[in-house]
This record gives sequence, C-alpha cells and structure tokens, in this order.
Amino acid sequence: MATMSQAGAGKQRSARYQFIMVALLSLTFGVVFFDRNALGFLMPFIKPELGLNNSQIGMLASALSLTWAVSAFLIGRLSDSLGKRKTLLIASTVAFSLCSVLSGLAGSFALLLGARLLMGAAEGGFMPIAHTMVAAEVSPKRRGLAQGITQNFGSNLLGSFVAPVLLVGFATMFGWREAFYLAGVPGLLCALMMWFYLDEPAAPPKHDGPKASAMEVLRNRNVLICVLLSILLVSYLVICWAFMPLFLTQQRGIAPESMGWLMGSLGISATIGSFLVAGLSDKYGRKPVMTLMPLLGLLLPFGALYFDGSLWVLAIFFFIGWGVNGIFPLFMATVPSESVDPRYVATALGLSMGLGEALGGVLAPSLAGVAADAVGLQAPIWIMAGLSLASFVIAMFLKETAPSQIGKAAPVATAAE
Repeated sequence: MATMSQAGAGKQRSARYQFIMVALLSLTFGVVFFDRNALGFLMPFIKPELGLNNSQIGMLASALSLTWAVSAFLIGRLSDSLGKRKTLLIASTVAFSLCSVLSGLAGSFALLLGARLLMGAAEGGFMPIAHTMVAAEVSPKRRGLAQGITQNFGSNLLGSFVAPVLLVGFATMFGWREAFYLAGVPGLLCALMMWFYLDEPAAPPKHDGPKASAMEVLRNRNVLICVLLSILLVSYLVICWAFMPLFLTQQRGIAPESMGWLMGSLGISATIGSFLVAGLSDKYGRKPVMTLMPLLGLLLPFGALYFDGSLWVLAIFFFIGWGVNGIFPLFMATVPSESVDPRYVATALGLSMGLGEALGGVLAPSLAGVAADAVGLQAPIWIMAGLSLASFVIAMFLKETAPSQIGKAAPVATAAE
C-alpha cells in the first residue's frame, strides 16, 4: 500500500490556499484549547465556590478527555467514510463554543461534569480531521512544519498563553462564570470563517483490495509507538493543566496573578515550538527530535518542585520544559500520516489522539487527584516527571519517516506492517 509520504507527489493547492488553511485551522484549534484549558486556569476560583476536592477536579479533566477520545476516533473514522471534513469541522466548532457557555452556567459538580462531557464530545473530532486536511493539501517537505503550526501555534498562543492571563484577570474582576461566557464567543466567529474560506479537500485516490481495520492500522510499529507516546504525554499535559495551578498557588504560595503568568510561559514556549521543533524534525528527522524533547520535559516538574528562586528563573524552567509540547503534532499526526496508506490517515490519527485521551487523559488526572488527596499536591508533579522519562525510552524505538532522511524512493511502513 502507498503511504502518505509516497502519495504526496500529487497535485497540491496553491501556496496561498495552504497558508490560509493552516492559519485558520490553527486559529480555530487555539479557540478549542482556550475553552478546554479554561477550567484548569479558573479552578482556584471554582473550587471554593462549588466545594470541590482534588479527586473531583481530576474527574472533571478525565470526563472531557473520555468523550474527547471517543469523539476523536469515531469522527475520524466517519470523516474517512463520508469525506465531509469541512462540514464536520464547522459543526464541531459551533458545538464546543456552546458548551463553554454551559460550563459557566453550572451550579454544582454534577452539572459542571455534564458540561465537560459534552465539550469533549464536541472538540475531540476537530484535530484528526484538521490534520488529515493538512496532510492531503500541503507539500510533504513542509508537512511537519504545517502540522506543527496547525496543532501547536494557535492552541498554545491562545490556550496556554492568552487563556491564563486573560481568564484569570477577567475572573478576578467579573467572576469565573463570566470568564466561561467570554471563552465561548470566538469559536462561532471561527466557524463562519471556515465556512467561507475553506474548501472540501480532495478524496484520496481509490485502491483495490480490502481495507485495513483499525486494529490492523494499530499493528503498524510507528502507529503503536505514537499511541504509547500519546498516552504518556497527554497524561503529562492534562496533569499539568489540572494540578499545576493548584500546586503553585496552594503548595508554593504563589499569587493567582503570578501563577497565570507562569502558566502563560508554557504557551509562549509551545507557540515557538510549533515552528522550531516541527521545523527541526523536517530537516533532521522525526526520531532524534522526538527522543530529545521528553528529557527536556523533566525540567518543568523538577523546577516546580525544587526551585525556590526568582519567579522569572522559574518561568525559564517552565519555558524550556514545556518544549516537549512541540512533539505532540509529530506523534499525533505527522509520523502516523507518513506511516500508513492515505485511506487510513484519519483512522491512524484518531487512534493516536483518541487512545491518548482515553488512557492518558481519562485515567491520569483521576489517579493524580487520588494521589494528591492521599499524599499532597506534589504527587501529580512527580507523576509528570515519571511520564516524561518513560516517553524518552519509548521514542527510541521509532522508525524514521521524515522525507529528508529516508528519500523519496525509500518505502515507509504500511498500515499492516
């Protein structure tokens, strides 16, 4: 079977359309993460009003991850079958914007849990479809960079930098419910822009023979490794979002406004990483970049645990450590899309994103919440360090897929390897 790398020689869209598509998808995914991350950044305000404990906070993060995972896989498969990628993207964007308003209306743990379940279902299918569109429309030589920008630029600029600074400040002045209402507006504007400026991508070329099942796609070595990395590093990500703000404010005694800026440094790091890390992988290969970055990820939890100096220096630890976020598009999109038949790209991406959310995003914050209630808020931070180290080991078993390293004639693994 031909892989996406081998199929990339077909006719491509104009450079102008590629730029508009990547920019708009990145902006919209930024709004997705603005809405998703809002709960963690607003938790110091929500927790006392609703009387939540750490286990319930973990459950809220797990709930969104659970429905996100199911949605990522099912809608990814649906988009492969129907080919209506643009329509599904727009519907998803409208739905998650409305769910942000529901979070602001919640008056109890149960209602907030329901709102987060709905939001995860609305948001989960967005990125598998977006990455499939990028893989189909952008030149293979720039695929890593394009997918890095699509997943990381907007999501981290808006979701990890703007969100903590704006939402914490807004909640301080007006209340956390009003902050959720504010978070829901930009998605509706993005849906309108996608309707006017995006085209339905061309369907992949048809091939004779039976189609591979999801389990056959998962048996691909690179897909399996990417799924394992997704489980580990999504766990790292959601534990940081759910518990780092509380650890900094309650354990370290850092003021909420300073916490917002510290967490915002993560957004700046990953925004730069969307260009730098993905671009380096295009030039030097996916494997060395994906092996190195988890080691740098150790700096964030160890800095939070042990560094007692200037907050500016601590922000540097956060900034460098969060560089691990730069490889998320590689194991969630670029490597799987370069390793399987074009017919199964959305399925492979849905597996990587969906299983990462289902096993990492669902279980990790709940377990971390139980550990925090048992031994203290330092427990989730130690879990982050262990996850980063395990990711380094797993990444060493990847097979290289970057076109710059393997050459156009070299075959890449098929969906059933």
